[in-house]
Amino acid sequence: MDAQAAHEATYSALMTALAGANIIYGPGMLDFGITVDYGQLVLSNEVIKMVRRSLDGIDIAPETLAVDIIDQVGPGGNFIFDEHTMKHMYREQTQPDLINRKMRYAWEEDGKKDLTTVAKEKAIKILEEHQPTPLPDDIREKVTAIAAEAKKALLKE
Repeated sequence: MDAQAAHEATYSALMTALAGANIIYGPGMLDFGITVDYGQLVLSNEVIKMVRRSLDGIDIAPETLAVDIIDQVGPGGNFIFDEHTMKHMYREQTQPDLINRKMRYAWEEDGKKDLTTVAKEKAIKILEEHQPTPLPDDIREKVTAIAAEAKKALLKE
């Protein structure tokens, strides 16, 4: 996994989504799918989150346009610390887990880790610590029944 792999994952996900597909194929894949890299999978997940947010578009409504706030703040004013800005900016921006949006000095203080390193560390942490939420019993039973029926059908052929 490197910058080129990250770029290709981003471009592939974006073009697939813009074409209207409802499934983005290939997260984590490298070498035309011959290899799967867990770090790349974690990064692809983040990219897909950002692509999905982009597809949501921009909400055009009186609340989001905030013409009243623009009038209040006025020319040369500061919108950054306005309550309205704070309320809406987290909806409009994706909040990445991996991509570093810190100032350079803060990134350096945190060890200067590149995206590949951060993605691999996150993948290892998930593999070591994640505990999936068990399916409810009724759903698990239905899935087991469907799998049993499929197995029977396959064995008959």
